Amino acid sequence: MLIGSNGVGKSNFISFFKFINRLINRQLQIYINQNGRADKFLYFGRKKSEFLGGKIIFRNKDEKISNFYEFRMIPDQDGNLIFDREWSAYNMKAKDLSTDTISWDNKLKNDLGTFESQIPLSNKTRDEILLDFFSSLKIFHFHDTSFNSRVKQPSSIKDYAYLNEDGDNIAAFLYRLQEANSSHFRAIEKVIQSIAPFFNRFYLQPDEINPEQIYLRWFEIGSDQIFNAHNFSDGTLRMICLTTLLLQPSPPKTIIIDEPELGLHPFAISKLAAMLQSASDKSQIIVSTQSVNLVNEFNAEDIIVVDRKDNQSTFTRLSEERLNVWLTEDYSIGELWEKNVLGGRP
Repeated sequence: MLIGSNGVGKSNFISFFKFINRLINRQLQIYINQNGRADKFLYFGRKKSEFLGGKIIFRNKDEKISNFYEFRMIPDQDGNLIFDREWSAYNMKAKDLSTDTISWDNKLKNDLGTFESQIPLSNKTRDEILLDFFSSLKIFHFHDTSFNSRVKQPSSIKDYAYLNEDGDNIAAFLYRLQEANSSHFRAIEKVIQSIAPFFNRFYLQPDEINPEQIYLRWFEIGSDQIFNAHNFSDGTLRMICLTTLLLQPSPPKTIIIDEPELGLHPFAISKLAAMLQSASDKSQIIVSTQSVNLVNEFNAEDIIVVDRKDNQSTFTRLSEERLNVWLTEDYSIGELWEKNVLGGRP
């Protein structure tokens, strides 16, 4: 759980993974052009920063440090970011369970002037492993519940392989669970019934006129009228997406969510916290939040405080031992955050 005041870098942290996601799918230049070109990515623009760099280190299933990916980019005259260098590496001792020693085999994959990553084009095992790691990083955002939002539109009946990151295929994905994973589907329905007492059950069938499409439809208690996604409140619709994401039988290996509490009732936030904790048995969960109620549901060790110091973001994991004096006085984590004991305040 990432907590902190506005503007300290929580969203930037999540945006790093969005950037990596586009980079590794060779959509970097489209992403840069859609989001303000090079000056918007460089720290205070090119007058202040000469390059943009990043590095991410992964662990294997035995929790050994196994691979890393690193890049360095510079702006060109047209406002694009082009690769100055790109590296991939693996730890040659990662499979040795008797040692924590790291011995990197580091290879340059990309040289000056390339517009897109070379990792997806490589047939080297190290790069295939990196691609597998990157494909497991999923950034979900269910904020847009406006009238014309994609989550309220029909989806292709065949778009059910996985839940999309903006939830636009929620109907098709739930339909698949209804037909193939009924226990998980019923669990999702029960959660929605608990936070929306008017909700009876979903009605998920291919559209009667166009069987290639499916709508998110449902019944209200005491009524045989069929309602659709436009009849859900914004908070209920977001909770349906979050519940489906977290209670599905095979969730992504890494789930990243920015401010999932948006528009949720405090009781729904408590349910959300329980699902996050349960899903963390299968997945690495990274959540950015401004909600005291959500923070109260977690232990100190679950919380990372983000502050801005010396013009940079700092990330500090809390320690229950360090906070023991306060916690023995029955202060909650959220109360300590409000009192500015933890930091992460304006």
